[in-house]
Amino acid sequence: MTAVESRTSYRATYVVLAVGTSAYSLLQSLVSPVLPLLQTDLHTDQATITWVLTAYLLSASVFTPIIGRVGDMVGKGRVLVAVLAVLAVGSALAAVSTSIGLMIVARAIQGVGGGVIPLAFGIIRDEFPREKVPGAVGTVAALLAVGGGAGLVLAGPIVNALDYHWLFWIPGIMVAGTAVATHFVVPQSPVRSPGKVNWAAAILLSAWLVALLLAISEAPSWGWTSLSVIGLLVAAVVMAVAWARVELRSDQPLIDMRMLRAPAVWSTNLVAFLFGAGLYTVFAFLPEFLQTPRSAGYGFGASVTESGLIVLPMAVTMFVFGQLSGPLSIRFGARAVLIAGSAVSVAPFAILAFAHSQVWEISVAMTLMGTGFGLAFSAMSNIIVDVVPSHQTGVASGMNANIRTIGGSVGAAVVASIVTTQLRSDGLPKESGYVVSFAMLALILLFAALAGLLIPIGNPDRDEHQIEQAALAHPALAIVAGGTVVGDDPE
Repeated sequence: MTAVESRTSYRATYVVLAVGTSAYSLLQSLVSPVLPLLQTDLHTDQATITWVLTAYLLSASVFTPIIGRVGDMVGKGRVLVAVLAVLAVGSALAAVSTSIGLMIVARAIQGVGGGVIPLAFGIIRDEFPREKVPGAVGTVAALLAVGGGAGLVLAGPIVNALDYHWLFWIPGIMVAGTAVATHFVVPQSPVRSPGKVNWAAAILLSAWLVALLLAISEAPSWGWTSLSVIGLLVAAVVMAVAWARVELRSDQPLIDMRMLRAPAVWSTNLVAFLFGAGLYTVFAFLPEFLQTPRSAGYGFGASVTESGLIVLPMAVTMFVFGQLSGPLSIRFGARAVLIAGSAVSVAPFAILAFAHSQVWEISVAMTLMGTGFGLAFSAMSNIIVDVVPSHQTGVASGMNANIRTIGGSVGAAVVASIVTTQLRSDGLPKESGYVVSFAMLALILLFAALAGLLIPIGNPDRDEHQIEQAALAHPALAIVAGGTVVGDDPE
């Protein structure tokens, strides 16, 4: 019996991680389709209600890499319980909020849940048999993206059947149960990175991320050339340089800058940034586009529920191809899968830009988008987990997820600036704003495919045992393992 087999079953650990990841990812997008409703119920204005999203984004950006580092130091399982508990508290607080101030505070607390991402990937690498790691990482990465899509789908039915408070109660209950299950099921990691948190680096990291995301989040309303935005961007650059210097000089860096300079890491992070711009922009603006009245000359006048159903193919295909990404990565290499997913993802944005007058056209775009994003997100995570030392898995995967978040912030802010500055006389955005935005995102995903070519090619000599395991787990892929289902024995 191996060391892994003598510990808690990795299958039970996998279930716990999957549920926790799904609950966290739902919170990324559940509120997006119902922001107008929240604005009315919380008696606030459009500029203030956007902080329901911004506060969550800022908090997740700050805490994700920090928690990844702490998990590597003191044990990922123990830290995961604490993070899930904080996420449950934030969800409960949001559920009982009756004022915009309390809601924003609750969302900032929920952002701490971003630490689930690096902790989950780190636990998978520590606890799973080696041949199972790519598939498990791929599935968890797919759940992160699928949860976001599912949030767009589920928001309408939840609000119609209950009310907006249950947008937070349901994930909160899931998270609380997962925290208890984690305590009893997930074993303490045997892989530790001794030391202490470099608090100077943590403060500088937090400061430049907050300055950057605050600038790009508020630029559409303040103006890209305003002194406030320019000042924040300059401050972000200065503090980022200071942070990098502190990290390079530290014996115990929060983020190992030498690790980030590794070709496979920085190139994968570049792709993550570009993909984040595409995914989070879809979450933020596609429901609004679909809900635009037909009298505007575009849009479908869809309700919150109807717009969610139109987006449903993206969530389904993202999960399916996220599952297939692991075995495909074993057979062909994660780099090839990432490039393929990037290339496929160009088409849906082109369709949204130039062929969006019929529901079936949007459905085709959503199907292609889920396919490309499912393949690429899982492959990205596998590349990062595979190329960094095991004691840096948490912080490296956390930073990769964080860069996706930052990319999403930049993409959403730029699209908001384009869409909101081209308004009709009735106050609705002009169709041309969406056309330009979706076309720009198609180019961004094309750049992501080209950036994938910069990722170093892995060892071409594949582990045949891993290929066999992939074929057994996914018989539909047996053909790529040699034309027959591996393991079929006529005797």
